[in-house]
Amino acid sequence: MVKNPKESLTILTDIVLPGESNPLGNLFGGELLARMDRACSIAARRHSHSIVVTASVNHVAFNNAIPVGSVVTIEAKVSRAFKSSMEIYVDVWIEDRESQVRSKVNEGIYTFVAVDKSGKPITVPQLKPETPLEKERYEGALRRKQLSLILSGKMKPTDADELRKLFVG
Repeated sequence: MVKNPKESLTILTDIVLPGESNPLGNLFGGELLARMDRACSIAARRHSHSIVVTASVNHVAFNNAIPVGSVVTIEAKVSRAFKSSMEIYVDVWIEDRESQVRSKVNEGIYTFVAVDKSGKPITVPQLKPETPLEKERYEGALRRKQLSLILSGKMKPTDADELRKLFVG
């Protein structure tokens, strides 16, 4: 079975409350990570139709602070499916209180693994990207996975074909 990224799209919208903020009046980073993780988990579950577990938080960029009172929208969807793992790309937006214009403030990349009831990895459907952004993220996912495997010692740099193409041509 092949699915497209929009089938996993998950959108969570919430407001930042004072109890979720640091002394500067901005959303705690850990609170944002938890919200991002929940959205990614739902996206991975929608794609795989199975139990999913967070395997890694590959990248998070805290580009802008999110002040108390902000309306925060987190959008997550699967960017690539491998054998049992899925890369989920998550974008974080806030709305300007007066103009209601949305601006992207943060982003992240998570990896989830689909498992059966005993916790053993299971195969997930493949993914066919459709939009230019989905195709860009899909192509980059294999390079990101290879880099992660190299850094963790699970892959030799000489075996990272996609990464070598960047440098060798």
